[in-house]
Amino acid sequence: MNKYSIIVFAAIIVIIIPFAYSGLNIIGVNQLEYKWNGSEEFSFFSMSNNGNVEFCNPTAFSTTFDKFQITSFYDAKNIGDYEIETTTVEPHSSIVKRGNFSTEEFQSTQHLFMTLDYEFDGGAVRVDPNKFIVLVTIQTPIIGIIPYSHTNQISGFELDQIMKNDELICN
Repeated sequence: MNKYSIIVFAAIIVIIIPFAYSGLNIIGVNQLEYKWNGSEEFSFFSMSNNGNVEFCNPTAFSTTFDKFQITSFYDAKNIGDYEIETTTVEPHSSIVKRGNFSTEEFQSTQHLFMTLDYEFDGGAVRVDPNKFIVLVTIQTPIIGIIPYSHTNQISGFELDQIMKNDELICN
């Protein structure tokens, strides 16, 4: 092999490695499992008071994300965001991270969350739970600079069931 072939081969490897790492990270972010972690069972009211989420990485490689965000909407109005910043989850393991909830109307959001928690636990229907939608977004960069996000739109009831999940693959 001549020296130019070696230089070209090395350059190709240097170019491919960041893309391969970013691709694996995107796959890992899409495979992440999560649930509420704490002494009490999940409730939207407890989420509004911050709290911990457990992340499970079932893949064979580390996964890093810049932001995990749950955006809550009621009747198409944003009523609050729960966010967890940069986190790395090692392969076949789980990690617990504390999040922060923010909203412009804290008391009315907490009141709505308490009402929805009561309904989801089998109580009488006072507000329409079909108007309660959440967006779960996980953001991670490609090659460290190109933003990539994976967003799922689900009902509040579906998020309630996900967060109350007893077992993750990693446990």
